Amino acid sequence: MVATEQQNVDDTSGYQNHLTYSIALCHYQMRNFPQALSMISEIIDRAVKDHPELGIGMAAEEANGGAQLRSVGNTFQLNESAVIEACNLKFAIEYQMKNVDAAAEALLDMPARAEEELDPVTLHNQALIGVETNLADSFSKLQYLLGHNPFPPETFANLLLLYCKYEYYDLAADVLAENAHLTYKMLSQYQFDYLDALITLQSSESDAYTKFDSLSNSKLVELRKRHQHLQEIRENDGGITTKTNIDVRSLQQAIDSVEQTMEEFLPSLLSQAKLLWDKSQWSLIEKLFRRSAEFCSGNDIWKLNLAHVLFMQEKFKEASDCYAPLVRANFDKMLEVSAIVLANLCVCYIMTNSNEEAEEIMKRVEREENVNTDKKSFHLSIIIIIGTLYCAKSNYEFGISRIVRALEPCERKLGVDTWFYSKRCLTSMMENIAKCVIVIRDDVLIECLQFLEACEAHGHEIPTEANLFAVRPGEIVRMVSHEARLLRALLLQLMDY
Repeated sequence: MVATEQQNVDDTSGYQNHLTYSIALCHYQMRNFPQALSMISEIIDRAVKDHPELGIGMAAEEANGGAQLRSVGNTFQLNESAVIEACNLKFAIEYQMKNVDAAAEALLDMPARAEEELDPVTLHNQALIGVETNLADSFSKLQYLLGHNPFPPETFANLLLLYCKYEYYDLAADVLAENAHLTYKMLSQYQFDYLDALITLQSSESDAYTKFDSLSNSKLVELRKRHQHLQEIRENDGGITTKTNIDVRSLQQAIDSVEQTMEEFLPSLLSQAKLLWDKSQWSLIEKLFRRSAEFCSGNDIWKLNLAHVLFMQEKFKEASDCYAPLVRANFDKMLEVSAIVLANLCVCYIMTNSNEEAEEIMKRVEREENVNTDKKSFHLSIIIIIGTLYCAKSNYEFGISRIVRALEPCERKLGVDTWFYSKRCLTSMMENIAKCVIVIRDDVLIECLQFLEACEAHGHEIPTEANLFAVRPGEIVRMVSHEARLLRALLLQLMDY
């Protein structure tokens, strides 16, 4: 309907950027994101064509090391193009869809402006996207907005939630006290109750737990009602051959209400679980999660946290059943999966004698790390830890091979920690060889010799102790090259060289 109306306006008065943006905003409010993104792209494409002087998209080149751009200012052409509004709306959509990289790119598509020329919405969005890289700057931007009206209504809640996320509860309490008039205007009842429970953590964990419990129980009841309503709509639709726009819209509204309630339920549940996690009360946490399994079993966040709890209880088979779907969903982009998730899943597979699955994951991680050599990640640690686990189970040949390959090339991956775990496995293997407990193939031993030789060559400036302050005065700091040479000599003796 809105598309037809836009076509009628286009026929009579020509294309209007702000009208197109308004229609895109309507689609956004109805959560019709694909249609909204399509109209946003249309606005940006027209602005690029009609106003090349704005340099739309050039900021991305500057971020990648290009020449610094001059500010275009808040000109009449910029205002008429509606490109700032379109980019901010695109940011909001991508951010809600958890596409953080695409959201950041949406902000970079904007014409270059000085920070003092930025509108409040852009400044707010920059604060959100910069949290992971520059938390202090994000806080300062949100604080600035809060003191300069008008500002986006979300600013107040986002600042409070960020303070609580990083455990600055005092600052959150101060902001609430200083802006009491905004509490009723810009916070929902759920947001206020949740923030109140978080701030209560400072004074009384038991009171905070009670508040989280009450909040999660009420949201669970609401979630059950939403699911029942959704089920009723689906059952009614089952007998209808021709669906009207009203039927489709009511179904979508029911789905959206379930998702929104889920987004409110999970934070209170996880905050409640964290209090128990800090006390290592794994069984109680599992009971908390199990009571909402009927509605949350398909939610990745819920499933991931349940997997962690099961893993801590050494219920490896059940934990692997929760971890595995999350990993399979990103099997072609393994480095995008959290390192701890991959490590835990590999441990689960090994402890349940599913070694082939663990080996497949480790090999894929190795391949992706070899391709993405410039990308810093902690996935290397997975292979070393898993290799250590194999060695602990006396499967030295596979475990040592995993560790050696994970540390190739030595000049880039050898460090204090990686050497510490590597030498433990090597010394354990050599001890068992000396005791005639195990027999290792010659090709594996030769691989170990080559590895130790590489460590000796590249470990001249790498200490064997992470805490150099623990070294006594006059004591010589031992380097990796020294220990590698000693281990190589010992291994050669065991091989009767």
